[in-house]
Amino acid sequence: MKNIIEKIYEYSLEDMMGKSFGRYAKSIIQDRAIPDVRDGLKPVQRRILYSMYKDKYTYDKPYRKSARAVGDIMGKYHPHGDSSIYDAMVRMSQYWKMNTPFIDMQGNNGSIDGDSAAAMRYTEARLSKISEELLKDIEKNTVIMALNYDDSLEEPTVLPARFPNLLVNGSTGISAGYATNIPPHNLGEVIDATIHRIDQPNCRLDTIMNIVKGPDFPTGGIVEGKSGLEEAYKTGRGKVILKSKVLFEKNKGKNLLIITEIPYEVNKSILVKQIDEIRVDKKIDGIIEVRDESDRDGLRIVVELKKESNDELILHYLYKNTQLQVSYNFNVIAIVNRRPKQLGILDILDAYINHQKETVTLRSKFDLEHAKERFHIVEGFLKAMSILDEVIRVIRKSTNKIDAQENLSKEFGFSPIQAEAIVMLQLYRLTNTDVVALEEELKNLTIIINGLIGILTDETKLFEVIKNELRRIKREYGKDRKTEVIEEYSEIKIDSTLMIPKDDVVVVVSNDGYVKRVSTKSYGASKEEETALKEGDFVTGLFEMNTQNTLLLFTNKGNYLYLPVHEIPDIRWKDLGKHISNIIQLKEGEIIVGSMPVYDFNKDLLVTTFTKMGMIKRTKLSEYEVQRYSKPISNMKIKTNDEVIGISYNVGNEILVTTDLGYSLRFNADEVSITGIRTSGVKTINLKNDKVISGIVPSFEYITILMDKGNCKRVKIDEIEKMSRSRRGTLILKHVKSKPQKVLKVLETSSKDMIGIKINNEIKLIKNSEIPIMDLQSIGSTILKNNINNAFVICNLNKEEKKEEIKEVSLKEIDDKILTIDTFLKELE
Repeated sequence: MKNIIEKIYEYSLEDMMGKSFGRYAKSIIQDRAIPDVRDGLKPVQRRILYSMYKDKYTYDKPYRKSARAVGDIMGKYHPHGDSSIYDAMVRMSQYWKMNTPFIDMQGNNGSIDGDSAAAMRYTEARLSKISEELLKDIEKNTVIMALNYDDSLEEPTVLPARFPNLLVNGSTGISAGYATNIPPHNLGEVIDATIHRIDQPNCRLDTIMNIVKGPDFPTGGIVEGKSGLEEAYKTGRGKVILKSKVLFEKNKGKNLLIITEIPYEVNKSILVKQIDEIRVDKKIDGIIEVRDESDRDGLRIVVELKKESNDELILHYLYKNTQLQVSYNFNVIAIVNRRPKQLGILDILDAYINHQKETVTLRSKFDLEHAKERFHIVEGFLKAMSILDEVIRVIRKSTNKIDAQENLSKEFGFSPIQAEAIVMLQLYRLTNTDVVALEEELKNLTIIINGLIGILTDETKLFEVIKNELRRIKREYGKDRKTEVIEEYSEIKIDSTLMIPKDDVVVVVSNDGYVKRVSTKSYGASKEEETALKEGDFVTGLFEMNTQNTLLLFTNKGNYLYLPVHEIPDIRWKDLGKHISNIIQLKEGEIIVGSMPVYDFNKDLLVTTFTKMGMIKRTKLSEYEVQRYSKPISNMKIKTNDEVIGISYNVGNEILVTTDLGYSLRFNADEVSITGIRTSGVKTINLKNDKVISGIVPSFEYITILMDKGNCKRVKIDEIEKMSRSRRGTLILKHVKSKPQKVLKVLETSSKDMIGIKINNEIKLIKNSEIPIMDLQSIGSTILKNNINNAFVICNLNKEEKKEEIKEVSLKEIDDKILTIDTFLKELE
């Protein structure tokens, strides 16, 4: 026990976490997710290629089971998991992800639709021909070798890589604190740029960009934005737009939008689904059908359009709202000297050229050493041929091979290497014909040795070798560019109203904040009272609109919500709508206090906003039109203890503001200047321990006043004295000490309106014509004995004129009639 305690050490958790995570991060950065700048490969890719090369899974050999290759790779070099190895192998075989696939796979290796490859037990694989260019001469000590995970074998730390693979095939990967995203480029252009950089080591970026036009994705497409490319090639970070290639066709009178190339890494089946969902949801008008007609001859997505549709507009909408167009972000990070580094294109080319210098130098040294050794042996053969009889005599006198080698060295001065080669020489080689061949070989070896010495001593010759090898690879494997590069980014602007089918609908807004749109057909076939509402809720807005119009909802916090009608949920008349907070997120305590249908933002209308503390603001309707509307938009600046109580969009020359204590101020609208949104407005009425409960822009002759204790009356607006703004106003309510009451609501009404009165959660209906017209000093008529919670005008879209006109009966007319009867009686007496 004591020994165990002595071996317990205490460490800070913070220090242990830091050290442990540091080691982990270093491991996945260097040995897992980030490619090496020299060969453009991640460790797992390098191990796959090297293992298959060593096991002779080469392009000129038969295919072998993928499972066998994966097992060898995992057992010898990469002890992580067969699925990660197989996934990397599959990716290196996919022509839609690699410009030059390194694995030639037979069987199902996935698809551009995102289908998974068949299990490794079903597929067969071998190296492709171009992979040989990465591995060639690796046996000539051209790269540094390291021990594998169990020190039983050696593996390369980098491949010789006879072309700049990092640029040609690109790479993606995520590690701790780093992510890399390098696009593929055209092999021929990259080789030309490398040769130019060798010839002109101090060349500028723009000269390289004249050669390398931009990324060349295996799926083609169109790259837009030269400024983004310049930044990416200069710093390693930048953004470009990648678009699909699209053409328009007409077939049997139908307009067809044909997609022949899609952006890199975009899943074709998901793209087709996105376009079809737009058709099904009717987000745009004009798409009849979406078909995927791709086959072995190439990619082809057909979008069938209506004859009268705006084809360009639909294409722009699809660019903006699907993966038909994507942003591609360069983040060029690679391992340089065992460290991750962000690189521009010149940095990558320089790193590759230095790697090739080192590789060709090491290869030349290896070849020179072997050429000199062979030269020495051939010299020995020729010398032996000249004294062939003596050599045979010495060999015959010797007791064994070693004795023969020693005797040859003593007698004729052969070196141990020459003596060994002579002893091992087969008798049939001792002919005159072979002597000529040896002399010819000696001449060739002399040329080779001199050439290798030239490469090692003259950098110009060394670079010439590199350039010649690059030119050969371009001739053998070069292909035409697939991706088109356009210098300017074409910004897509869409008039969304033109994309929306123009359907007539009825829009419903409830007091509790529920909204919905209903087709006019559904509305016409239903009874108005059948619309679904929660208990105690009532309709505050009922508008005939179309799907190209906009609904504005105003909140008590001084904000407004912008709702295009086509985005309001399409729900049956008899079903409950969707709460506005599920469409646009509201703050806690934020409620809807007003709604406004907008048919044309350019119409000469003013939106008047009223607050509880007596502030008012008038703003042109056109100021409320916006492009982004995912959250509440500021309408008016209000103080912390203030809130908006309502809005009006009536056309009128007067404004009427009423407080809960019964003071009403009527003044000219011109006294309130027109201001923009997000302004504070001006004061309307002088408040004294009361608050504004109503603000209207009158358009009718009468207003209906409802008191909280159940009394109500109608008053002619002209009876309220017109004053200037900021006055106390006129008292429109007689205060009785025995029954104190406050004004609850002032409604602008006509005689045909129905008034809804909310008591607790019950709604009672009263005909407005039954509410008597009284003077300002009356206490009102008692219509209910209960306290009233709220009151509102019943919304009705019934346009049929009522057969009987309801006649107004005023107190004056009643008095006149009473006087007439009294006179009649007197006369009768």
